[in-house]
Amino acid sequence: MQSITFHFDFISPFAYLAFEHLPRALEGVNCAVRYRPLLLGAALKHNGQLAPAEVPPKRDWTYRHVTWLGHAHGIPLDMPATHPYNPLPHLRLALATSHDGDVSRAVAETIFRDIWRGGGEAIAPQRLAALEQRLPRVREAAGDQVKAQLKTNTDAAIAAGVFGVPTFELEGRMFWGFDSLPMLRACLQGDAWFNGPAWDAAPRRPSALRSSH
Repeated sequence: MQSITFHFDFISPFAYLAFEHLPRALEGVNCAVRYRPLLLGAALKHNGQLAPAEVPPKRDWTYRHVTWLGHAHGIPLDMPATHPYNPLPHLRLALATSHDGDVSRAVAETIFRDIWRGGGEAIAPQRLAALEQRLPRVREAAGDQVKAQLKTNTDAAIAAGVFGVPTFELEGRMFWGFDSLPMLRACLQGDAWFNGPAWDAAPRRPSALRSSH
């Protein structure tokens, strides 16, 4: 059975949409999915990127776009009252439910839906406390083990080439974004394109732009 690692941060509406749509996108495909939280801000910083919400016109478009995508795909989505916000409490709550860096789909679903349905303040103290009561816990969310686990997840994802979320990792290949799900499905189903030269050849060309790195 093929295995997918789903790299995500709860702060991303695209990660939420991809999470909700994933069962439909992979229907009939024999595969397993590992759900692995990471800190998106650290990945963006490592690659010298701004988050969409840090570019005002892009922020406006992103929120309109994800609201439309939810409507178009039948996925309930209500923007949190404040966004962006600090996602660390949610990431740590998730990792407190597990002895390793992966969390169950049920845990991810509980947290994603608490954030992206209802339109409330995602990290209001009372809301976080209520959410914590709904989650199983095997270690302390504020403890050093969980903090170290999140850093390990994030560092390993960056080293593997993850630059944003959602990213789906399949046998060393990275598929980024909600709109990459059809491509991921094709790869899982053995589309011959992935065995040809196109995948490796696509990025192998010089750039006429001077790199700042």
